[in-house]
Amino acid sequence: MGRFIYEGNVKTDVEDRALTHLQLVMTAKLRRGEPFPFTWREDLSVGGGRTTVWVQARSSLVFKYSGSRQPSINREWVEALAFTANSPSGLYLVPEPTEQNPGGRIDVPT
Repeated sequence: MGRFIYEGNVKTDVEDRALTHLQLVMTAKLRRGEPFPFTWREDLSVGGGRTTVWVQARSSLVFKYSGSRQPSINREWVEALAFTANSPSGLYLVPEPTEQNPGGRIDVPT
């Protein structure tokens, strides 16, 4: 289980594979100079609810992974996440789609 940390004090646990895909979408948007909101649901163990942060070029973001291996990338999932990031409500984690085309997966060198 990885962790997304925003501005040093707002944190949420995210499975490593999902965190990798979120990182790809976030960094692509920031490279293009596109700020966006990112929302996640809080676990009941911390009170539940949801948190939204505004992500922009000067935001301090940390993607902390528990594993040392880079997972393969599902292009369809990246596209689905990018679609949410470009919507008025902003980026949020959607379930990984089943692949229609096994060639949609790419391996990222470690």
